[in-house]
Amino acid sequence: MSKNVILKVENVSKQYRLGTVGTGTISHDLNRFLARIQGKEDPYLKIGESNDRVSKGNSEYVWALKNINFEVKRGEVLGIIGKNGAGKSTLLKILSKVTGPTTGNIKSNGRIASLLEVGTGFHPEMTGKENIFLNGAILGMTKKEIQSKLDEIVSFSGCERYIDTPVKRYSSGMKVRLAFAVAAHLEPDILIVDEVLAVGDAEFQKKAIGKMQDISSEGGRTVLFVSHNMAAVKSLCTKSILLVNGNVILEGKTGEVIDFYLKNEKKQILQNILGSFNLDIKKEKKFGIQNIELYCNGDKTSIIKSGSIFKIKATVISHMKLFGPEFGIGIYNDKEDSLMRFNNIHIGQSLNINEGNSEITLIIENFPIYKKGTYFFNLYFGDASGDYEILENAFSIEVVSTDFFNSGRPLEVKYNQIIHKKINFKQ
Repeated sequence: MSKNVILKVENVSKQYRLGTVGTGTISHDLNRFLARIQGKEDPYLKIGESNDRVSKGNSEYVWALKNINFEVKRGEVLGIIGKNGAGKSTLLKILSKVTGPTTGNIKSNGRIASLLEVGTGFHPEMTGKENIFLNGAILGMTKKEIQSKLDEIVSFSGCERYIDTPVKRYSSGMKVRLAFAVAAHLEPDILIVDEVLAVGDAEFQKKAIGKMQDISSEGGRTVLFVSHNMAAVKSLCTKSILLVNGNVILEGKTGEVIDFYLKNEKKQILQNILGSFNLDIKKEKKFGIQNIELYCNGDKTSIIKSGSIFKIKATVISHMKLFGPEFGIGIYNDKEDSLMRFNNIHIGQSLNINEGNSEITLIIENFPIYKKGTYFFNLYFGDASGDYEILENAFSIEVVSTDFFNSGRPLEVKYNQIIHKKINFKQ
C-alpha cells in the first residue's frame, strides 16, 4: 500500500445466516471446524444468495457484501450511496472494526473514528462531559489531549447547558451533536459518518458538513460519508461508490455516480409503480387515483414538447362526497430538484367530487420546461381534512425542446427555467 493511500479494501465479503442469531446449528460449526483444521475453505462460503431484500430466496445464507474492492487516498472524501439494504452500514461497521469480514482484508494507516448510530459509544448514565473523555480514551487520546479540546467540542455541539446532565436525558439530536463534535475534534486520521446526521436539524447538518470539509481540506484527513441526501454527498465528496445488493456497481466522480444512481433508481421505481394504475379501489379506502393519461397538443403521449399544450387526465374514485377536494402535481428532474408544484386551490379552481368515479383534467398551456430530458411527477389527491393519497414518482415524461418563441431555432438553455403560463383545471 502506497504512502498516499490511507485505506485499502481487498475482496471484502460478509455473509449472514438468516432467521437466527449466530452461525447456525452444531453441525454447521463442526463442518467449519473440520474444514479449518484440514486447511480447506469454509464450505458455507460457497453457498448463499445476493442481498436482495425485496425477493424471497431459497438459501438460508445471504451475502450482505460480496468482493468489495476500493482504496481511499489521504485527504479524500469518499461518498458511499445506495438503497436501504444495499450494504452501506455493514461496510462501515467492518471498516470501524465493529464486526469482522467473512473474507477479505482491510489495510489502514491511522486512527479511525466512527459515528454509526445515534448514541453509539455513549454511556447513558454518564454526563455529556464524562462521555467526551470516555470517547476520547476509546480513540486513544490522553486525558491532557482531550482536555485541550474540551471547550471547542462543547461549543461546537451546542449542548453547553446540558453538558453536566446524564446523556440518557438527551434528545436524539443532542446525542448526534455531541457524538459528532467528539469524533470530529479528536483529530482521527479517518472519520466514518453514517446516516446519523439526518437526525440533526438543518443548521447542524450545514455546520457538520462544513466541519468535514475543513477536516479533509485543511487537516488532510480522510472522510467516509454515507447519506441518502444526494445534495450533501455531492457538495462534500470528491469521489463516490454505488452499492447495489452488496456489490460495488460503480466507482468514480461523485456527480457521475449520483446521476447514474438517480436515473436507474427512478426507472426501477417507475417499473414498480406504473402497475399500480387502473386498480380497483378497496371499500376500506376512502378515495384514490385510478388512472392517468397524458396528452401533448391533443395526442396521447408521454413525449412532451416545450411550449405545447400539456394535459393530464386523471380518473379518481371516491366512496363519499369530498369537501374541499384537492388535486395537485409536483414536477422534478432526475436530481430531485423541484421545478413546479401546485394544485387547484392555488389557482382558485374548485372541484366537485361525489361518490363514485370522477374525471379531472389538468391543462398547462405553453408547457414551461425548456430543457430536454426526463422529468418525474408526484401526484396527490385528497380533501380539506388533510387526508391525501400521494403517488411519488407516479410517472415520467420526456421533454423535447422546440422553438418556444417562434424565433426560427429551438431554444437550448444551460439550466432548467420556468415561465409561469396559463394553467387550468377542468372537470
